[in-house]
Formats: sequence, C-alpha cells, structure tokens
Amino acid sequence: MASSLPTAADVDLRVQPIDDVLERVDQALGVRLERNTVVRKRRSIGGQTDHGTWVRIERRGFDRISEQGWNGIEAAAVLRDVIMPQWYRGFAWREREQPVMWRADELELITAAPVGKGAMVLDDPSLQDSWWVSLNASLDALAAHRTPRIATPDTVMITQDVVTSTISAVFPEVTDTTVSDWVPAHADLTWANVMGPEFCVIDWEDWGMAPRGLDSATLWGNALAVPALSERVVHERRRDLESRDGQLMALFFCAKIAGPHAYVEDPLLNPARREAARLVAELQGHQTAPRFQQDRTLTLPAHH
Repeated sequence: MASSLPTAADVDLRVQPIDDVLERVDQALGVRLERNTVVRKRRSIGGQTDHGTWVRIERRGFDRISEQGWNGIEAAAVLRDVIMPQWYRGFAWREREQPVMWRADELELITAAPVGKGAMVLDDPSLQDSWWVSLNASLDALAAHRTPRIATPDTVMITQDVVTSTISAVFPEVTDTTVSDWVPAHADLTWANVMGPEFCVIDWEDWGMAPRGLDSATLWGNALAVPALSERVVHERRRDLESRDGQLMALFFCAKIAGPHAYVEDPLLNPARREAARLVAELQGHQTAPRFQQDRTLTLPAHH
C-alpha cells in the first residue's frame, strides 16, 4: 500500500493524511483503531482499539534509526518489576522508495492520564506517597538490569562524548565530565511520560544504558518551575542526584535549557541557571555540603 505522505523524512503527522497508515495497522494487527480516540503528534500516532488495547505508531527517517534498531518498546518487555504497559505485538515496514520506516506496537491500555500535559509541569500535581513509592521501585528495578542498548534522549545516542560536549559548550569551567556508572534508563522520563494518580511509565522506544541519574535529573529538571515538586524529586531520588554522575546529569539537563540558544520565556530558564551555578560549584569542589545532601532533612508538603 503506497503512502500518501510527502517524501521528506521529517513530516508533521498532526496535519498529514494518515487514513492509509491506520488501515495498514488495522490489517496487520487484526484490530480496529477507534478513529475517535486517535491522538496525533508530530512524529507519532496513538489510539484505542476495539480489543481494549492501545496502538502506538511512529514514523522515523533512517537518520534517526541507529544500528541498534528502534524496537525499544518491544525490547523493554523483558524488564522485570518496572511498572509499564504490557507489550503484546508489533510490526514495522519501510515507506516505499523513501529512507523512512514505520513501526506500530500494540500495548496494554492505560487509563490513567499523564501527570503533565507536556514535558514540564507548572503546577504541583499533589502526587500521593504511593506514587513516589512506585516511581522509586521502578527506577531502582530498571537500574538493576543490563542491556546492550544505548539510551537515545532527544534523538541522540548518549555517549561520554555527548555528555562532555553538551556540558563543556555551556559550562567550560567544569573540566572533568567523566561518567563512572552506566545503568539502564528510560531516557525520556518527563512528566508527560509518567501517569497518575496510578503510577506507570509509557513510551519506551529510546531506553538503554545511560549515566546513572539521567532519569532522575530529567524528572527533576522538568519540575524546576514548581519548587515543591523539584524538591520532592530531589528527596525521593537523592541516591542518584547526590552522586557525582547524578550531578553531571543535572548539569547536562541545565545545559540544554540555559545554553546559547536559551528561550528567554522558558519557565525553566531562571531556575535552571540558578541550579547550574550551584552544580558547577559542587562539581568543582567549592562547597563541602551539596544541597542535594542537605535536602535529606527536607520537610515535605502534605500530598493527598
């Protein structure tokens, strides 16, 4: 079945015709995507099926598919003790005569909503203690696994060179950016990919080995506009964030926000700059008691 989409690799699926894609997926998976539930994003499509499941469809150009492939959601099915949607089946196909591939995965339907409407949050979601218990258990279980996959946050496979170049470009005074501990990470642990009030983590397409603390730092950084929430992340994930690798990952996040192309109206910009100054001082050894360690005694707000 020929695609009616433009030939360019980077297409916006929110505005392009997708009827033929949905029909292909229906036939291949033996389900019927309920058209009134379909959610369209720039590079992916999702929707409920008549079997009470969820199907996620993504389009990628060859330039965004590494040698490890892009079956992350399927590969994540082997992870134990991590709360995520169960994976049932999937298939992929190449767009005719184009350096582009499609992939569709059928998953357990999760009825809880994302904690955030986007990657960051601007209001405290008042998550219950049980939510944080599940978050900690899942991230700790994930870190205990091993995988040949390499995490790909922001479509770039994370390596020591990427960590060094990202931090050094914005904070050249930090001369030692060596990561010592690499563990499996979700690699896109934003508030849009964690569900609540019942905890679950979705969108596992880019998970793999990464510096310890990448996920904790990503969740923390995207909460900087809500101080009570960012402090709660620090409190819950202090074992990651107190480590040198965790501090590097926090600075890695800040470098992406506060770099030369910073968006001046970004709600994260000013808090990221403040946190970056602190992190640089800590990494240079100018402070003997990092704030992350001081926050062990943090008095947390009540969450109901």
